[in-house]
Amino acid sequence: MIAITPVEGLPEIRQGDDLGTLIAERAQLESGDVVVVAQKVVSKAEGHVVSLDDVEASPHAREVAGEWCDPRESEVILREAARIVRARNSLVIAETRHGFVCASAGVDHSNAPAEGTLVLLPVDPDASARRIRETIREYTGKDVGVVVTDSFGRPFRRGTTDVAIGAAGIAPLVDLRGRPDRVGALLRSTQVAVADEIAGAANLVRTDKAEGLPVVVVRGLRHARGDGSASELVMPPGRDLFR
Repeated sequence: MIAITPVEGLPEIRQGDDLGTLIAERAQLESGDVVVVAQKVVSKAEGHVVSLDDVEASPHAREVAGEWCDPRESEVILREAARIVRARNSLVIAETRHGFVCASAGVDHSNAPAEGTLVLLPVDPDASARRIRETIREYTGKDVGVVVTDSFGRPFRRGTTDVAIGAAGIAPLVDLRGRPDRVGALLRSTQVAVADEIAGAANLVRTDKAEGLPVVVVRGLRHARGDGSASELVMPPGRDLFR
């Protein structure tokens, strides 16, 4: 049986906070658990927050912002983007330096530390997950997996769902190609994004993100053990899907 439990009692996360220790102090963990952490608190702890007062918008940012957005916010988005995929009425779909394709290059003003601030993605979410995992292991002696998540939209689908942008101590992608199905036919293309499934499941217990439940423990997963990273989930640029 799979159990999904939020970690309650966490304080408002600020720059310099040790997330691994804060989680270990409040969660009853067992080896094999997967600790799912919202990207926003990881970024806050690591100091990836920008004040709009410190940003000067370029002419390009003013053009992108138009009348719909603060041009300083557009400037931050452009700085975080490795490539602009699509832009319309201040809405920017961008590829980040991590290889993620998402709205606003992951820049967000919701649940920011203060008015007029923006939260950026972690520089290396996989490294963030590894640090949290190692701290929890040192504090509790438990061997857990860690998944760092963020909310992404999907092509031709309404709404968002959480996906894994960082992972440690789990197998993020299970490759079933070459295995037989129930009637003996070999699977030719099936790869399961386990880390994304964990992220989406964890979000079910913290759908109202205003409640401040950024960390969730998922217990009872049979196929999560492994040693991979969320970067394995990113499709390489120019990849031919039919090869």
